[in-house]
Parts: sequence; C-alpha cells; structure tokens
Amino acid sequence: MSNCRVLALIAPMTQLNTPYPSSAYLTGFLRSQGFDASQDDLALKLVLRLFTQQGLKQMQSIARDQAEALRSASVNYFLDHAQRYENCIEAVVRFLQGHDPSLAHRIAARGFLPEGPRFASLDNAEDDTLMWAFGALGVQDRARHLATLFLNDLADVLRDAVDQRFEFVRYAEALASSQASFDPLAKALDAPYTLIDQVLHDLTLETFATHQPNVVLLSVPFPGTVYAALRMAQSLKHHHPDVKIVLGGGYVNTELRSLNEPRLFDFVDYVTLDAGERPLLALLEHLQGKRSAQRLVRTFSRDNGVVKYTQWAEPDVAFDDVGTPTWDGLPMQGYLSLLDMLNPMHRLWSDGRWNKLTVAHGCYWKKCSFCDVSLDYISRYDAATAQTLVDRIERIVAETGQSGFHLVDEAAPPKALKAMAEELLRRRLSISWWGNIRFEKTFTPDLAELLAESGCIAMSGGLEVASDRLLALMQKGVTVDQVARVTHGFSQAGILVHAYLMYGFPTQTVQDTVDALEYVRQLFVHGCIQSGFFHRFACTVHSPVGMQPHHYGVTLLPLPEGSFARNDIGFIDPTGTNHDLLGKGLKKAIYNYMHGIGLDDDVRQWFDLPKGQCPKPKVNKNAIAHALGESR
Repeated sequence: MSNCRVLALIAPMTQLNTPYPSSAYLTGFLRSQGFDASQDDLALKLVLRLFTQQGLKQMQSIARDQAEALRSASVNYFLDHAQRYENCIEAVVRFLQGHDPSLAHRIAARGFLPEGPRFASLDNAEDDTLMWAFGALGVQDRARHLATLFLNDLADVLRDAVDQRFEFVRYAEALASSQASFDPLAKALDAPYTLIDQVLHDLTLETFATHQPNVVLLSVPFPGTVYAALRMAQSLKHHHPDVKIVLGGGYVNTELRSLNEPRLFDFVDYVTLDAGERPLLALLEHLQGKRSAQRLVRTFSRDNGVVKYTQWAEPDVAFDDVGTPTWDGLPMQGYLSLLDMLNPMHRLWSDGRWNKLTVAHGCYWKKCSFCDVSLDYISRYDAATAQTLVDRIERIVAETGQSGFHLVDEAAPPKALKAMAEELLRRRLSISWWGNIRFEKTFTPDLAELLAESGCIAMSGGLEVASDRLLALMQKGVTVDQVARVTHGFSQAGILVHAYLMYGFPTQTVQDTVDALEYVRQLFVHGCIQSGFFHRFACTVHSPVGMQPHHYGVTLLPLPEGSFARNDIGFIDPTGTNHDLLGKGLKKAIYNYMHGIGLDDDVRQWFDLPKGQCPKPKVNKNAIAHALGESR
C-alpha cells in the first residue's frame, strides 16, 4: 500500500470516565511522523449503545426468554420495572456525562430511579456511608453515586441474562488471563453472537466505514480487553479482508512474549511487543514497500502456517521524541463520571475526565522483586525534560479544554516531578494533577508543598506488605516508618494518598499479615493515607521471584503446556499460609477504613479464622506515632 491510513481503536472494556491513553499516544506520534492517523473508543460507544431505550428493550426481550427459575434477582427486578428503566436511562446517561446537572436533585431525592439489588447495601448503611461522605449538601455527588448504582444494576442484568462474561472493566477476562491455550478464546469466538457481540460488530463496521483505514491498531492493555478486540478483528476480517490488523498493548507485552499460536493470526496480521512507536514505524514502512519483512522490529507474524518473530536491532524512539498525545477523534463529550467508591481518593479512578500523561518511560528504580523488571516497560528508563513535559501539558489543555492530568508512570521520579512543578509555576499554569510514585525519602515535606502548589491533588504508591522484613525481601527500598513520614508529609500538604497493598508474598505468615494490617490501620488513624487496595501477589516469569525463586524460599510449579499466554506461574510456599482466607478479611478491613469505620477496633475482628488461629498483632500500638515523632 502506498498510503497508510491508520485507525487506532480502544477495545472494550476499559474505563468509562476517560479514554485509555494508548490510542492517544500512538495517534499523536504517527501524525507527527506524517501519517494519516485517527482513533475511536468502542469501549465507551458499546456502553452508550446498550444503555439506551432501544438497548434496554433488546435486553428485556432476551431476559424474558430466560426460564423464570433461572433468573437472578437483578433480572427479575429489571423486568418488573422495565418501563421505569426505559423512562430514565437516557436522562441518567446525560447526567453522568455532565450534560444535565439539574437532574441531580431528582436523583438524590431517591424517587426517580428504580432501585434494584445494588441499592440494598446502601439502605443498610445510609447514615454511615452517604452522610459520612457527602454531608447534607453534596447533592451532585450523592446523585452520581446513586446513578452509578443504577448502571451497575443494569450491568448485572447484562451479565445474568445476556452474556455471563460481561463486566464494565473485565469483559470476558477469564478467557485470556493466564491462558496457556488459545482453545477457550477460539471456542468463544466461534460461538453465535450475543447481543453485546452484535452491537460491537455493528459499531466496528460503522467506525471502519467512517475512517476507511487500511491499517487498524488494536491495543489490549488487560486480559478483559482481549476477547472484544478479537471480535472486532473478526468482524473486520470478514467484511474487509484486505485490512491489516496489528495487536499490541500491555497484555501482549507481558503474556504473549513466547507466542506460538497460529490461530491468533486468523484474526490479526501482526503482533508487536513493548513500546509501539519503533515497531509501528518499521511495519508501516514494510507495508508501503520501503522495508523488507526481515527488518521488522519486535513483531510476530504467521508465515506458511508457522508463527515467526522478527527482531531487527534498531533503537527505540526517545521519549523526548514520541510527540504529544492527542485526543482528537475520541468522543470526549460522551465519557461518564461514575462514583463507585465514596472515598475521596479512591473515586479518582472512575470520577472525572483526566488527561493521561507519562513523565518517563520505564521505572527509575526497577528493583522490586515482584515486578516485571526484565521487561521493556520497566527496565528501559527514559525521561523527558520538564520543558518538554509542560509543552505537552499546554498543548493538551488547549486541545481538550481539560486541565486535569493523571500521570500514569510506573513510578514517577521525584527529581522529574520537582522540575515539572517548578516549570508549571514558572509558566503560571493552573492545572490539577495526580500520579504514582515510590514513597522514598526524597519526597520531603518541602517537596510535597511544592508539588501541591503546582497543582498536585493526590499521590498513589506501593507500601505493599507493611513489614520491614518483607519490604527488604522485595527490594522495595523503603521502610514502614519512612512510608509513614512521606505519606504524612503529603497529607499535611493537602495531597490525598492511596497505598497499593499486597498479600501472599513468599514467606508471608499469618502473623506478618495481621501485623501489616495493624500498620495500615495506624496509617489511616494518623491521616497518612486516605485510601488503599489489597491485591494478591502473583508470581510472573519475568520477575526476580520467577527468575530466582530459591532467593525467596519458594519452589516454582511447571508452566502449563500451551502456545498462547504464559506469564503467571504457580509456586509452593513452605509456610502453607491460607492467603485466600486472609485476603477476604484484608479487603473488608480496607473498605471500612476508607469510610472511617472500625479504625479503633482490634484488627483481628476482620479475619474469619478459627478461634486461636489469629495471633495478636506484635506491632506497638503507637508505632506510627513514634515514626512521626508524635507522643500519645
């Protein structure tokens, strides 16, 4: 092809409040290189097409065909109140898009929306949650939370009556997550269309007709985007067999590095690894006849039925030169500001439209033993200058009219953030921003004040397992006391703090887990953190634990046979701790702490362990107070 028209598509399901940034980065870069590039977000458009009066009528028709004995409570309630759902669905969507704020008063009064099963927990804790979060005057926030519960009820109906794989952010995740075999995906893709499949098919062909590309880029950042991306590719290949389809993104970069599955290439033509700029430039030159297939960069393809990987040694595009992401072409007025979690820090992930930006490629620390430190997205650190970053910020604000930024680095370096803050202040730019960091001692109270002055409103970072022994084993480079002082400095500067927390790390005992939760409780009590999330440790083949398990006291299990996704790896921990049982208590505790509940209670109450098997915390009850130099 002499002229490449490139279309980058966001596949379902990703965030509904803001665009996933991969298409914005690639579209901006390709345009800077002179290519005709466009983009669209079919994750958002799928939801907006389903959540209409017509979409609900289709859902009703399918649900009524379901045997009554098999219907869930969500489906029964939906059918019993079908007309009310139809009457208000489009008004609720407009409200969540910010187009009809006056509707908040009707929604907040609790008489406008049909209130299905998702509202039950709200009624059980009305005083403890809504009033704690909003007080008497938060009508807009209260209404958005109720409207979000309304949409969640409808998502449950879609899952229970239409497609059991549906979720807002994890659509058909189990088909792709750590699946060594392509068989489950192949079977699902060969099955008849569900309503969701049909709507996605129609949207895919409509979008193709609008842009008429000859190259389509499908980014799959998570396992929950793979099935839908391949359904889109299937539709394109059936109706437009000449289009070239390229698959890339975070899921590919971690799970498909040893790809040897020819059937994947029935749907896509190429699969590229790691940062996409250089592989795409090489591929587009190849499609234009300017480069041989032997000079492709980090690219899988199928040749005579066999998967081959081509890696022509060529430097990556410097981060300073990747250009400014653009949101041109995305349905910017259509995104939904959802309010799932009432906690003021936690809500940032689903509430509001944030311009996503990266301070640097990779991680400047790249030592954490649970992380994929051997892969490009971590190991190749490459930062832009403060001037370049703020130039990009100015251009993005001018294009979008939005001054909120989410810095999506693995861990933004303190030196770069300081320089960016000083440049923002020098140019007198008024923006709001938040990002992810390591809670290292370089983030002093003075630096926190500077970042707040430049517009920083929140920071997230990894405390992981709040245990100095395990933090050292993780090579995290921080201690619990240090994290307490750094987070307290941010909080004192008016910056909200979220802690990423982990359980199930090698050699972690029940005592370690109880002690970690006690530290977390004290961090909440002292206002060091306002939000947190516990996730289960997973061993990957690209992490230090996966590469050197003997250093961490574990034995790896053999990887399952297969030619598709091979990343997560099982292991045997000699401690024998039941982390699944402990995880339930940790998640219940953190949910309550984020709502100001149970902070003075013994942490053992959260764990559903047999009597005598939950040890008393060994942590001093004033440990965090002492770390902060306070006396109690």
